[in-house]
Amino acid sequence: MRMTVVLRGLAVLFTLIATWLFATTYFHRISVKSINLRSWLGSSDVPAKALKVKNKCGNQKSCPENTFTFKIVSGAANVVGPSMCLEDTVFMSSVKNNIGRGLNIAVLDGTNGRLLKMATFDMYSGDVKDLVTFLEGINPGCLVLIASYDDPASKLNDKAREMLTELGSSYAAKLGFRDNWVFLGGKGLIGKSPFEQYLKNNKDTNKYDGWPEVLEIEGCVPKKIN
Repeated sequence: MRMTVVLRGLAVLFTLIATWLFATTYFHRISVKSINLRSWLGSSDVPAKALKVKNKCGNQKSCPENTFTFKIVSGAANVVGPSMCLEDTVFMSSVKNNIGRGLNIAVLDGTNGRLLKMATFDMYSGDVKDLVTFLEGINPGCLVLIASYDDPASKLNDKAREMLTELGSSYAAKLGFRDNWVFLGGKGLIGKSPFEQYLKNNKDTNKYDGWPEVLEIEGCVPKKIN
């Protein structure tokens, strides 16, 4: 009986010593700071200012006040359609199923960015008169966004090219078969728009079989101040 008591006492003592050694070793290797309420709840210790900020339209930089954030992407060959975004709102794209071969054009209010009208014009087999009528109906002070898809120019005539040039384009006059073109201009603009890219269809430099690579412009366009 006495021997049993002694053995039980030794077993308890051994357990206490083993527990103490385990706890000492474990907490020595792991910092107590790593065990806190926020880590258990899944909260991040990364400061808010270190988190990446998403800019409007997915642009690389944010825009200052009194400007509109925009992005225009041309079509890719005759496979992927163009897209247009203003102030984080995509209003023309393949997903919206409102783009087409030729010239894709959107007209917006230059003061508040409100979409006024948009349309596509088939410049391979369509009627250029429809494009001219559309351009004639644009009021002064409006922003005009244009993106090409497939062939933007085969049906263009001098009148249409002149009207596009008056919107501030530097390349409308020489736009050719399957060239790629993205542009933001305005009715009543004085001088040339800085928001334009053009790439000629050239079999020696084309990225795709028969078409140049995709073009993209993004930036900040000043609002019209009344």
